[in-house]
Amino acid sequence: MAPSSQTPASAPGEDRKEKDSGPLWVVTGAAGFLGNNLVRALLAQDQHVRAAIVEESTPRSLLGLDVEVVRMDVRDRLSVAAAFEPVAGRQTWVIHCAGIVSISDTESPLVRHVNVDGVVNVLDACSATGVARLVYVSSIHSLPVSQGIGREKDNPEDYDPALVSGAYSKTKAEATRLVLEDNGLWRVVVLPTGMIGPRDYADTNMTRMVRDAASGALPISVSGGYDFVDVRDVADGIILAARKGIDGHTYILSGAYVSTERMVGAVASAKKRPRPFALPRGFIRLFTPLARWVAKLRGTEPIVTASSLGVLGEPGQFTSQRAYDELGYRTRPFQETLRDTLEWIETYKAE
Repeated sequence: MAPSSQTPASAPGEDRKEKDSGPLWVVTGAAGFLGNNLVRALLAQDQHVRAAIVEESTPRSLLGLDVEVVRMDVRDRLSVAAAFEPVAGRQTWVIHCAGIVSISDTESPLVRHVNVDGVVNVLDACSATGVARLVYVSSIHSLPVSQGIGREKDNPEDYDPALVSGAYSKTKAEATRLVLEDNGLWRVVVLPTGMIGPRDYADTNMTRMVRDAASGALPISVSGGYDFVDVRDVADGIILAARKGIDGHTYILSGAYVSTERMVGAVASAKKRPRPFALPRGFIRLFTPLARWVAKLRGTEPIVTASSLGVLGEPGQFTSQRAYDELGYRTRPFQETLRDTLEWIETYKAE
């Protein structure tokens, strides 16, 4: 799939704001939840940004932003190389956010093509076009947890698909190993935990849960919890990793452990809705075969799987100490994240 010529999401012309002489930041998956928040964070720092997207036209998440937009499909190595085309006088820094998140228990060919083969194409394109820095956005799920605590691991051999559960986790582990093994390229890997926050135009699972709790459409929830982090803090952490990271290092970008009961309860209380009743994960697990069957009929992913229930049952203890020490990474209070998410959902619904 060949990319289109570069087109601005905002009105073109000679009055385009002059950017500083810093690097060209190429953000793959720029239209997504993390991607569009990252683009906005870079623009707020007056950076020159090229947004690489798979969509045919500029999506709503990027409309009105002063950013170059190129068409790119990570499965097509020629389109990836074209998206990384250098600009005279600037280094090219690539932030590879593009990927498919899945809670399915079985791996699909598409998820593998995008999450693993796509990374191979990105690495090849970085080499071919002289990319100076690569930040690969992996996932905390690619990291084997030992003794209940997740810590950074820089050895490629530690990212073994056999050591993690879930089809998505296995693709991210394999891709992370590939990135860390590429010694000919300056690269760092960031490992975000569960992201939540505003501007989720893709309406991911966490945003849907918050929205449904706010509207009263969530009568039940599942017991458990996880480490949740504001997507804007992850975006800031990625920029810090590109600027201050140490070649070959991995950085966990975590927030705080929050139970699902606390999260949906706080949302329901804020909107004066009934508090959802939390059901045990073991009870919900009985219905996963039914969820798979319904999803197959609808051609969608199941709303709950053994993998997703397993995540909610994990202790969710991850340390971002390395990111704090080496990058200056910081996070905001979860209450602020939840408030801003609710405000964005209301604004987006009214648009």
